[in-house]
Amino acid sequence: MRRDDIFDVENENFLALFTSTMFVRGQARSLVTRSRFPVSRTLSYSPILRQGSQQSTTPTPSPPPKRSRFRYFGRALGGATLLSLVGGIGAFVYVTQKERHPGSQLPYDPAKKTIVILGSGWGATSLLKTLDTEDYNVVIISPKNYFLFTPLLPSVAVGTLSPKSILQPTRYIARHKARAVTVIEAEAKEVDPFNKTVTFEGKQNILLSHDTEIKGNVSHTTIPYDYLVYAVGAEVQTFGIPGVQEKACFMKELNDAEVMQRRFKDCIESAAFPGQDDSEIDRLLHIVVVGVFRAYRHQGGPTGIEVSGEIHDFLEDDLKAWYPELAGRIRISLVEALPSVLPMFSKQLIDYTESTFKESKIDILTKTMVKEVKDKSVVLQMPDKSIQDVPCGMVVWAGGNKGRKITQDLMAKFPSVQTNKRDHLRMKGADNSIFSIGDCTSTSYAPTAQVASQQGAYLARVFAQMAKTENLETKLRQLQQSQATGQDTETNAKLQSEVENTKKMISNVKIRPFHYSHQGSLAYIGSDKAIADLPLANGNIATAGVATFLFWRSAYLSTLFSLRNRTLVANDWLITKVFGRDLSRD
Repeated sequence: MRRDDIFDVENENFLALFTSTMFVRGQARSLVTRSRFPVSRTLSYSPILRQGSQQSTTPTPSPPPKRSRFRYFGRALGGATLLSLVGGIGAFVYVTQKERHPGSQLPYDPAKKTIVILGSGWGATSLLKTLDTEDYNVVIISPKNYFLFTPLLPSVAVGTLSPKSILQPTRYIARHKARAVTVIEAEAKEVDPFNKTVTFEGKQNILLSHDTEIKGNVSHTTIPYDYLVYAVGAEVQTFGIPGVQEKACFMKELNDAEVMQRRFKDCIESAAFPGQDDSEIDRLLHIVVVGVFRAYRHQGGPTGIEVSGEIHDFLEDDLKAWYPELAGRIRISLVEALPSVLPMFSKQLIDYTESTFKESKIDILTKTMVKEVKDKSVVLQMPDKSIQDVPCGMVVWAGGNKGRKITQDLMAKFPSVQTNKRDHLRMKGADNSIFSIGDCTSTSYAPTAQVASQQGAYLARVFAQMAKTENLETKLRQLQQSQATGQDTETNAKLQSEVENTKKMISNVKIRPFHYSHQGSLAYIGSDKAIADLPLANGNIATAGVATFLFWRSAYLSTLFSLRNRTLVANDWLITKVFGRDLSRD
């Protein structure tokens, strides 16, 4: 090799090393373009050889970089997350569009029997949701065209939830049935069990402006029925105590929760008005919740407990921030006629609730009875039989139930057989044509939403069995008529075999009595805490605290009848957590 060739090789290797160094600094490109020597683009080179040494013409390749296992895991996790997100959104859109656009329905069929349902509460709505309308024509008569999710009513009373979030239109459920269901917004006034008719009262009002209303004439309409499902619910039991009906706030209907919310805000704003005496401020800020559980078979729900807990949350989460001068003076007193506040729960949960209320500064007055409700006070009979006039700004009455007038009138038509005990939910004396479910009926179970819901589902199965029996009886009559026409011996033998099989199938269709399956008791006690008494294989499991509160919310979300309500309630909970409750009043 010539000396000039060796010089060129050394210069090329030197230039390659220098270029790679300057490339790290971001200057390699400009340096290469200025050089007159050809330079390889590869940044990996063999070491520079001194003069007289041998050089390999083939560059040594760099080893491939090792890829981390976490890189593949991250890609897999990201893909799964994206797939789940897209799938969830797609499923949500599909379900919502399916609910908004139901398919066609079967028309009214004169050949089918007609079921008239009075009411739109827990029992009636559960029945409508489960009933197979292909077998019957269904008519619903109710003064409300919606179903109210009553367990969340205390949350509406303090503004945690919007009223519309716990309402489910009855027509929504009716529109998704196989056969068209007639929904009539009216109040049933009379039931004639002898002629099998229902008379209801309808009223049409025309709203001309915000404050001008023309009331239409009251119209009475009578329609026949084949089967009547009596689910009109019950009224609030006041025990005839003076002032309760006129001055107390109830917690049974949607309007009751809205009235309580307005009155509570009125008390707060009145106490904040300048110039009030300290005694008057203390009176306005004293809330008395009467949780009477001895009404209607000595059982009831935890409405009073939940109202007290919701008011406490309103105080802690919102009023302390916006009314700091008043928040420390608000008092909540729970009045209970029984020895304990939650007789349907276990002893340890009762103790836990009482200790939680004590920490929340909620006074519990057990074995205390209300004697009178006045404009500015409530008269109490204490455990020692003494009478005290307790000043307060508002009384919330979470009492029991009593039958409506139409229920009392219907029972009066069968005085000799109405013993208030029925296992098949059939009204005695009505020739098996009237079924009663919910708070208006009398069984050995407490009048709760859980019981009424199971009664409605049970009655839907009864109607399905009755439709099956009627179809078999129709088939039996047709077979017997075919036998009477005088067929040949072989044909008569086949008909006789079918007749015997049909009779056997009819005898196998049996309607069992209703049996309630207790799914547990839940109650919210405030401060993001709840209690639960749940059935287990060989007993009950009692739990309480924040985790139980999350279970309480998930259980109620799953119990709501539609995805729309679940979305609205969850959204209200989120908004309340982030922005707080609305303090404005109209």
